[in-house]
Amino acid sequence: MSLTRAIDILLVEDNPGDIDLTREAFEDANIPTNLFVVEDGEDAISFLKLEGKHAGKPRPDVILLDLNLPKKGGHEVLNFIKNHDILRCIPVVILTSSQAESDILKSYNLYANSFVTKPIDSVKFVTVMKTFEDFWLKIAALPKNTQS
Repeated sequence: MSLTRAIDILLVEDNPGDIDLTREAFEDANIPTNLFVVEDGEDAISFLKLEGKHAGKPRPDVILLDLNLPKKGGHEVLNFIKNHDILRCIPVVILTSSQAESDILKSYNLYANSFVTKPIDSVKFVTVMKTFEDFWLKIAALPKNTQS
């Protein structure tokens, strides 16, 4: 896949350590990325609607979504995305500490594109992020970023 621009990634995550590890993984990436971070579900929806402080920001090419978030949970955010005509084509990767079968099933029933359990070990976490990068940014075709 040849890129003419950076890939815009929205990380919806409230854990500062996981945010830092994700930033580091993408800084080391061989592909140009713009990482946007929001720390709760309400702010994620505001970002996706391009409201308030998020006006003028790009629609993300891919979303990394934690499930356990303040204000609105990850499943609520996922439901919003997949029921929105413009947003539903954006790939959403659930990246969470949950291993619960009910969370996995609910995520896929809400049309998540994949479900990944975050490793506790930071080295393994970086490996997971590299695998994400290899698949979603190098192999998979992403829909064109739309502003509508």
